[in-house]
Amino acid sequence: MLDGHDLLLTAAEAPPDEVLSALSRHKHEIVTLLRSTHERWSEEDWLASFDERAGIAEFDGGMERRDAEARALECCVVEWLNRNPVCSPPGRCLHCGGSEATLDELVPFGTELSGHVWLHSRCWAAWHGNRKAMAAAVLSAILRGG
Repeated sequence: MLDGHDLLLTAAEAPPDEVLSALSRHKHEIVTLLRSTHERWSEEDWLASFDERAGIAEFDGGMERRDAEARALECCVVEWLNRNPVCSPPGRCLHCGGSEATLDELVPFGTELSGHVWLHSRCWAAWHGNRKAMAAAVLSAILRGG
């Protein structure tokens, strides 16, 4: 179970050393996975957020409804990306699969809290564009009702 940013484990007896070692090596990924399921938004949450953002843009911002909905979708995409972080182990670019080279360094993108994804700097724009497109597709399906 999660205890803030830590993993709290209970067992009837001490687990084998290899289990403790594996848990220690993969603690960050386990905590990220548990946190993401604990804080996952429902379809109703996404619809409420979208409607609220669209309403604010339309009524307070004076935008046409179509433009307000486009802005609301952009806001939801950013929120989805924040709530669905991606982590990858160092050593390989998550986008192209290539390794690090002298003039082609791998760079960690992300935060300590959400974890890092390792990419070549030249791969970031395409990787991020793919993530945004995936988020927009997922959210569009939710907002259409299926």
